[in-house]
Amino acid sequence: MKDELKNDIKKVLESKSFRVIIYIFGGLAVAFLIFQMGMFAGFRKATFGRDWGDNYAMNFGLPNRGPQMMGGDFSNLPNAHGAIGKIIKIELPTIIVSDEKDKTEKVIIINDKTEIRMARDVVTTNELKLDDHIVVIGSPDSSGQIEAMLIRLLPAPLPEPIKTN
Repeated sequence: MKDELKNDIKKVLESKSFRVIIYIFGGLAVAFLIFQMGMFAGFRKATFGRDWGDNYAMNFGLPNRGPQMMGGDFSNLPNAHGAIGKIIKIELPTIIVSDEKDKTEKVIIINDKTEIRMARDVVTTNELKLDDHIVVIGSPDSSGQIEAMLIRLLPAPLPEPIKTN
């Protein structure tokens, strides 16, 4: 009886239909994980945008007027994990960057773990100056600021040629 049961189980496990069922469940599991990762990334971006709007006045020293409402156009949400632009204010441990891509001002928090580089050289916070062009990579916090993990100083952009007509 036990041998018959073992043989039946072995036949089921080796059958083509069992393999198809396993592949279908495996594919569904992978699709579900990819969907969840997309939901998580979207949630983080939307949360940062909300927090950034809610704390806009506080981040820039303006009188607080309560939470700012975001419109229905979510394509204008700021990049939650970094900034590309020039430094417009330095009050260590924070700097404010005018983000060229998002057309926003972002508060960047610098801590002991922040690495600051110019090309291959490591530089200190003392070498950051107003109007320096930088790229910041970091993580958003709950107050709409970016905790910098890497700040890379860029060479100053070339001036635009003078147009003569």
